Amino acid sequence: KLGIEAPKGVLIYGSPGTGKTLLAKAVASESDANFIHIAGPELVSKFVGESEERLRQIFKEAEENAPTIIFMDEIDAIAPKREEVNGEVERRMVSQLLTLMDGMKTRGKVIIIGATNRPNSIDQALRRPGRFDREIEIGVPDRNARKEILQIHTRQMPIYEKDNEDGKLIKEFANITHGYTGADLQSLAKEAAMKSLRRILPSIDLEEDIPAKVLDELRVTREDFFNAMKEI
Repeated sequence: KLGIEAPKGVLIYGSPGTGKTLLAKAVASESDANFIHIAGPELVSKFVGESEERLRQIFKEAEENAPTIIFMDEIDAIAPKREEVNGEVERRMVSQLLTLMDGMKTRGKVIIIGATNRPNSIDQALRRPGRFDREIEIGVPDRNARKEILQIHTRQMPIYEKDNEDGKLIKEFANITHGYTGADLQSLAKEAAMKSLRRILPSIDLEEDIPAKVLDELRVTREDFFNAMKEI
């Protein structure tokens, strides 16, 4: 109706651990499109021309199985700034990627998502409209987001009831974990669970099965979360 094309490329950037790769996985599973995942460094080859050939092959495969999403993780490894790179391989890789993303040949129903935590080290030519049309920053989560992330990671966790009436414990830790990324919060929940396990370890004979009674009484407390915070 508007006579314009949808964006063909999206660049996701943000601090490590904010969920860039996770977001791409979620998009893949919900969109029912063919999904190709490229981790940056795996394309680089010591043989002349091989890296570019791999790239061409990936795009060819994507077109044949369209609609396709190509996800390039750590795209700064594939397309660093050409003026700052010493190696010839990297320069040719960038040129090849630019040509594939916006060459004379139409790309068909192929969308490219790039993810990086260093957007300023990517070649400028990639960031012009027509290649990566959209740039989305995924920031460090705010309080409400931290609360949701903690709820997800403590879903299966037997938290001590008195410490978590009406989700009190989750709210409290969402308030005090300012600056934590999603990965940090996942680590916090894991470490808190480990703390509760260490508490019952002395009463367990590791040679035998753990008694059901001990497992039923296993609870993660507010104190476990505080102790875990000291280490994350």
